[in-house]
Amino acid sequence: MPQLDGRAADAPRLTGYAHGGGCACKIPPGELEDVVRGLIGQPGADVLVGLEGGDDAGAVLVRDDLAILSTADFFTPVVDDAFDWGRIAAANALSDIYAMGGRPIMAINLVGWPRGVLTPDLMTEVLRGGLSVASEAGCPVIGGHSIDDPEPKYGMAVTGVAHPDRLLRNDGAKPGLPITLTKPIGVGLLNNRHKQTGEVFAEAVETMAALNRDAAEDAVAAGVRAATDVTGFGLLGHLYKMCRASGVGAVVDLKAVPLVGGAREALRDGFVSGGTRRNLDWVRPQVRVAPGVTEDDLLLLADAQTSGGLLVVGELPGHPVIGHTTAGQGIEIR
Repeated sequence: MPQLDGRAADAPRLTGYAHGGGCACKIPPGELEDVVRGLIGQPGADVLVGLEGGDDAGAVLVRDDLAILSTADFFTPVVDDAFDWGRIAAANALSDIYAMGGRPIMAINLVGWPRGVLTPDLMTEVLRGGLSVASEAGCPVIGGHSIDDPEPKYGMAVTGVAHPDRLLRNDGAKPGLPITLTKPIGVGLLNNRHKQTGEVFAEAVETMAALNRDAAEDAVAAGVRAATDVTGFGLLGHLYKMCRASGVGAVVDLKAVPLVGGAREALRDGFVSGGTRRNLDWVRPQVRVAPGVTEDDLLLLADAQTSGGLLVVGELPGHPVIGHTTAGQGIEIR
């Protein structure tokens, strides 16, 4: 249920200083793929994971039993509370390491701040929120970089470690396996509602600020080989990227997909972001729908998430199985 905003009455609404919010401000997936097509970076024998599969982090082999992971993620305010924005952005950046089956060992802050518009104490609160989540993850924050920016932005560059034989990758999925989702979807709808109305959804905030650490550790322990996290491209977009990299198809059981409280009501009331609609436009050619699956259902599945859960090809106890992989191509929604 929505709650009253706990900020001081005269505190600025951070979401009002950004054209988009959270991972919904990402460059659309199709447009981004056009930009990076043909860019192969610096391939080498020690590069375990590069650009090819669209994975969450890069991975480089430094020892037979040690891979170094590297990622960066930042975005404009997703909520008005500065501390909560920091928490969410940090959890989102750390998630890229967890989505690869790794453990974060170091982070540095990335900050863009409109110095003449928003006060330094608000930036302190953002950084304090990020530090609180990084501390929970056991990941030291040891520096950063900041610029004077017309729009506020915050995130982290994160370094992690993993065993090279236990990496979770986009191209590791096999047919005939269950697909597990570890957080509910729908936070994009509530974030858009929050931006437009000021209503605060505590469940959505806590969902976004929650670490994917335990789910990642359980996946690695279970021998899972394919996973990704669900962020700005939505459940359908990230599932499609994993299926495409692995050469498999998927079936999604619509009724099994968990939703955060209030998401369907926000959809009913029209709080669909432009990023969500672009996600659906991009993935629609790959999707087949069973009778009774509506356009609203597809918009929910394409909802641009911020700091979503892990999408795991394998079964994790305590989390819902939302479908399975197939030997075919494309995604079927039932």
